[in-house]
Amino acid sequence: QVQLVESGGGLVQAGGSLRLSCAASRRTFTSRVMGWLRQAPGKEREFVAAIRWSGGSTNYADSVKGRFTISRDNAKNTVYLQMNSLKPEDTAVYYCAAGLTIDDYSYWGQGTQVTVSS
Repeated sequence: QVQLVESGGGLVQAGGSLRLSCAASRRTFTSRVMGWLRQAPGKEREFVAAIRWSGGSTNYADSVKGRFTISRDNAKNTVYLQMNSLKPEDTAVYYCAAGLTIDDYSYWGQGTQVTVSS
């Protein structure tokens, strides 16, 4: 089992920045990919970004490319999502997840609310 704990959400004005953190209890083969996904009210959950513990390769949704940056600190088993130039449409509950691929997550955090005011 892998436990994930997110932090860093909050309320910010449009154009502002936030950094989310996700601390993993441990790293395993089945949690080799770490992802951030989000779910806005009334909408389906969507992929935001992902990173691999080994090598650090990343993937981003088109909607956040150039604004969000995912990174990891292997020594701390922690993944970060730096969110800049935030827009009201970025408002959602952001979930940290871990799994085998960017489409297959086995472990989930509790979610953290991000609200961007216009």
